[in-house]
Parts: sequence; C-alpha cells; structure tokens
Amino acid sequence: MIDENTQQPLSFVNLLMSETTKGVATDDKGFFTIDSLCKGTYHLQISHIGCENQLIHLGMEQDTTITIYLNHTTSTLTTVIVKGKAPETTGQSTITLNRKKLEDNIDKNLSELLENEAGVHLMKNGNGIAKPVVNGLYGNRLQILNNGIVQSGQQWGNDHSPEIDPFSADKISILKGVNAIEYSGGNLGSIILVEPKRIANTNTHLHGQVNYAYESNGRGHVLHARIGQYTPFLAWRLSGTLKKYGDQHTSNYLLNNTGIEEASLALQLEKSWNDKLFVDFYASTFNTRLGVLRGAHVGNLTDLETALSRAVPFFTDSVFSYQIEAPRQNVSHHLAKIKAKYIPTDHQTIEFVSALQVNNRKEFDVRRGGRTDRPALSLLQYTLNVEAKYKHFFENNWVLKLGNQNILTDNTNNPETGISPLIPDYISWKSGLFISLSKQIKKVQFSFGGRYDFEQQNVATISSDLPRRIVRYDNSFHNITGLLAVTFDLKKGHSLLLNSGYAMRNPAINELYSAGLHQGVSGIEEGNVNLETEKAIKSTLAYEWTPNPNFTFNALLYHQHFFNYIFLEPQDQFRLTIRGAFPVFEYKQTNANIYGLDVSTQFTIGDSWLGMIKYSYLRGNDTENNTPLVFMPPNSLYSSLGYEIKKGIKISKHIQLEQLAIEVNSRLVFEQTNLLATQDFAPPPSTYHLLGIKFSANIVIPNYQLRCFVKIDNTLNTAFRDYLNRQRYFADDLGRSITIGINCKF
Repeated sequence: MIDENTQQPLSFVNLLMSETTKGVATDDKGFFTIDSLCKGTYHLQISHIGCENQLIHLGMEQDTTITIYLNHTTSTLTTVIVKGKAPETTGQSTITLNRKKLEDNIDKNLSELLENEAGVHLMKNGNGIAKPVVNGLYGNRLQILNNGIVQSGQQWGNDHSPEIDPFSADKISILKGVNAIEYSGGNLGSIILVEPKRIANTNTHLHGQVNYAYESNGRGHVLHARIGQYTPFLAWRLSGTLKKYGDQHTSNYLLNNTGIEEASLALQLEKSWNDKLFVDFYASTFNTRLGVLRGAHVGNLTDLETALSRAVPFFTDSVFSYQIEAPRQNVSHHLAKIKAKYIPTDHQTIEFVSALQVNNRKEFDVRRGGRTDRPALSLLQYTLNVEAKYKHFFENNWVLKLGNQNILTDNTNNPETGISPLIPDYISWKSGLFISLSKQIKKVQFSFGGRYDFEQQNVATISSDLPRRIVRYDNSFHNITGLLAVTFDLKKGHSLLLNSGYAMRNPAINELYSAGLHQGVSGIEEGNVNLETEKAIKSTLAYEWTPNPNFTFNALLYHQHFFNYIFLEPQDQFRLTIRGAFPVFEYKQTNANIYGLDVSTQFTIGDSWLGMIKYSYLRGNDTENNTPLVFMPPNSLYSSLGYEIKKGIKISKHIQLEQLAIEVNSRLVFEQTNLLATQDFAPPPSTYHLLGIKFSANIVIPNYQLRCFVKIDNTLNTAFRDYLNRQRYFADDLGRSITIGINCKF
C-alpha cells in the first residue's frame, strides 16, 4: 500500500474482502496478506484515516500480488491521476472534497459543503439559500463548472443558490489561484469544479448506494440513491435526490416560512472505442421550492425601522409547518451535455463539448387583491455552450493547450407578473479564445498564457420615467486576460507556487440595468448604465509542505487590485412601495484592494487521531474613497479533532464494525470590524463560536457496507447572526440541529 503523493508506504490501512469478511491491516512497511481464498470474484474494501474509502473488484484465479496507491491527503492537496504520461501539475492552489465527505454531509447543499474550507465563506439569504464566497469574490466573479460546463442561471442574485445537486458528483474542487485561463473569462481563478468520476471498468456488475438523513432542525428528510454498471458496450450511472424541510428554528424561536423542497435526477453514460475515442453524455434536472422568511417583508417605513432592531422578527409563530407560502421561490434547472475526447497519438488530445441549459425561476411575493399566486418575478433562460480544446505534449516537457468557448444566452421575462421586471430581457453571445504553454525544467514548472473574450449584449429594458417605453441597448465588450505561474519543488515535501495575472470583466446585466424590488433579499436594487469594464491584477503565493503522510501544511497569500470595482452599496434610505417598505441598494464603482491569507494544516497522530486547523484572514478596501468595502467576509478559524478505532470489531461470523470514530469541531467567526457605522443599515454582528460533534461507524456484511453517523451542529445552541446573511437584519441564524444518517452500498 503506497501513498500516491509521497510514494511512501502506508501503515495501519484496513482491508476487507466483502464476500468473506476476511480482514487485515498493513504493517509498518505497507505490506498485507490475505490467504485461504477460493477462486472467484471479490470486492476488496480499503479504508484509512484521512483517506477516501476505495472498493476494488478482483478476479482471483491464482496467487496474486498487487500494489495499491491510496490518496492519503485527498482533502487538502491536488489529486493527479496519470495514465501513460508524466504528471502534469496544475500550478493552482486547490482544495478537494471527496465522495466520503459528501456522503457524511448529505443534509448540506453545495455551498454549505464548502463553508469550512480555508478562504471560503457563504453569502446567505436566510437558511437553505446560500452561495459560496472564495477569497472575497462571489456571484458574477465566481464560476461554478457543473460536470465541465459553466453553470448558467440567475447567479447574479445574492439569494440565488447554485442549482446543482452536489451528490451527483464524486469530487468538488476549489481553484483559488489565477491559473484558470482555459475557463470562461472575467475572473482570475476562484473556480469551483463539481465533477463525477468516470465509471470504473471494475464495476462489471450492478453497484449502487442509498443514503438517508433526518435533521431535527426543520424536521428535514433527505434521500439519495445511486446505481450504475460498466459493460463493454455502455457504462451508465443514475442518481437522484429528494429533500423536504419545514420551518427551521433559531435558539429561541421558529423561522416561519423557511421550508425547502427539492428533487433532482442525473444520468451519466460513457462509451470508449479502442482507447482512442471516448464519449460521455450527462443529463440532469434540479427542481427546488424555497421559502423566504416572512418577517423580512414588512408593510411600512415605521415597521421596517422597528424590524431592524427587533430581537424577534415580525410574523413569528410558534406552530411548526412544512407549508411554503409567499414569499417563496420556485426554481428549475435542466442540463444536457455531450462530450467527445479523441486521442490521435500519445502526444495529443482533442475535446469537443456541447451543452444546453434551461433555467426557470419564479419568485412569489405577498400581493394584494388575491394575486399572491402570481409570480412577482418570472425568468426563463436558455443557454447553449459549445467548446473545443486541443492539447499537445511536446518533447522537452513542453505542453500546449488551445481552446475556443462559445456561450449563447437568451433570458426572457414572463409577462404574467404584471410588474416591471427587475432584470430586462436580453440575448448575450460570448466567445473566447485561449492559449497556454507550460514547461518543466528540473524542479521548476513554468506556465503562461493569454485569453481573449468577446461579448455582445442585446438588451430591452422598460424606462423608469413616464410614459413607459421600451429602451434598447447594444453593448460590445472586448476583454483580455494574461497570466504567469511558476511552481518550485524546493526539496522533499516542500513546494512554492507563484501566480500573477491580469483580467477584465464587463459589467453584468444586473449591475447595469437592475430596477426595482429584489424580492428574495427584501431590498430595492438599482443598476447603473454608466458602469465601465472592471479590471484586476491578482497575485498569489502558495506554500505546501508534506514531510510525510501524517502531516500537511498549506498557506496561500493573495492580493488583488481592482480598477473600476463594481459593488452593491447600501444607501442611507428606505423606500415605501405598494409591496411594502424596503432598504435601497445601488451599484457603484471604485478602485479597490482585496487581500488575505489562508492557512490550513492536517495531521494524524499514530493510527487513530486525525486533526485539522484552517484560518482565513481577509481585508477589502475602497482605495479611491479610503473606506472599507461592504459585504466582505469576516476572519474565521475552523478546527477539528477526531479519533478512530482502527481495529475492526466482530459482531458475528458475518458482521463486523469498522472505522468507529468520534469528531469534535469548532468554528469561530470574528466580528467584521473593517466597516464604518454609516455603511450599512445595522451594525455587524458580534463574534460567535459554534461547536459540533459527530459519531460514525461502518457495518460490514457480505456484499454490503452500511455507514451510520450522528452529528450535532451548534451543539451549545448558540444565538448568533452572520454578517454575510442578508436576513441577519431581521432574525438570528440557526440553533442546534441533530442529524442522523445511514448509507448503504452494494
């Protein structure tokens, strides 16, 4: 048993033959022996502290010797899987969440799964609605790739969660450097990749799993199922998730109308021909219904001012309900993708991808005259993605990448609302070309590249003055991106990554043309047609130290300077409308700096203890007006310590307990002190601390493996408010929650 990253032997690795319950652990040199087996097929289960569990299918006809490479540091380091070529490093600071982490957090959405990673925070709108913030960037500056396709929807809204079922994936990665030239332009890194694994050719018969979890806060139920099989003709995998929550609660009161309903389905098909041509098809549908806190919507200016200072929000009722009423959101997102990869020679690869996305968003408000069932916002968006990539491995360790990406978006308001739309109708066409070169010279790798992006926007808005009329805009943007990345392997276990890049981002549709009530965040947002192209220079310095398989240390220092930085600024006013009273926000532009430090370490002590510490420091400043930037994440510290009993416990002849573990975790979020009192409607919340506990164990029986867990979030039932939660103006965040989960694999 070998560590994939350090090439060192791994001791205390547990191995179990499912069909016989014969088990063994590797010795201090990584060796193991399983004897007295009959001829036949077996499933070898592999587990090790700090690693993702693996399952290997073996056909045993004679005495056999195998070498297994285990990715011991999968949760903190870049994973590189190589077939027939030398390793190609990414030049990118990377965080990876594996399948085991996903399964143990089945109650979380995509954003919440990432929350405890260094440099990652959440922009929330109540509970259940959240989007990730990476190094201070979110929304239009943060791209999410769903199975290789840039996720397209109404991601401009702070109340719009990514419409992705994370449990259809096997791995979620966060790229925090600037080496993201091959992805659609407008950013300098901060890419989230949601990726399923290829269907292994060892799964020659039916394999699957069923996951279920119950969460006490909201009385929530989550059910996920997955099944698949590899055959030489066609490999396939089908997965689906159902979720239902009712009113959630804080430490002291119910949050009425905060229920969640969700249903998703994904199909993956794969076909290979002669190791030269590989084709895969992926289709998914994601459908959700989300309640928005009723107490965030008030009827007049006096009540709004009162609501901002109330300890308990308006409309709070002590009766629990699964009912989701207005204000609420109904969202559907559908994706169909086909990808072909051709390998003409050992030195070349060609990829072609085409995908169609359909996003349908309806938001319902409390309306007079029996019109509550009519949506106040109704948007239908079609997006077509077409891209081609070429890679060539030259002699002397040169690697060339070329590519072209095209995205056509048609966004239309449904007139059923009877309200002037917040976002106008538009058609957008984006086309990008990129080129990158990398070369390995002994222990130094250089990567450099450039990108050009063109976008054409045809926009139809409704004027704000009377008489109302259609106003059309035709916008053209030309953006360039350039980068340089250098990776140094200093000595055994040490590496240094230096990235520097320049990028341009044109104003998004919402930043230019928003006009009216954004119901989901209970605020009036006003765009600015005079916004100019945003430009940024970003540099990062990442250090990684892995002296042995038992310890890793990572640090990322970053600085990003923006010219014409676009941001949403709270105004010192409230506005009364026929739909109620709301705070006002306007899009502004300035020069700004965002800089910070992410530090994380993971360690094992002996064969049973696993610990980690993650710290994030960030500052954002308006350099033009010498003031802080609003809505920047506060500093935070996350730590955990777990103990696992490595030796299996035999319950009966055919039943055995494995990986009995307990974990205690702590999340400390500091007060956001880098803010002026006049910059927001309410002062930033105080520092808060959350304590969590988790118990887990595997129950192994022939041909099946059950994993059970119990976890308690906010164990001390702490009352708190989070600065990045837009509903913190009106209510506390979630109180204690107990989740019980079970996972059955077959």
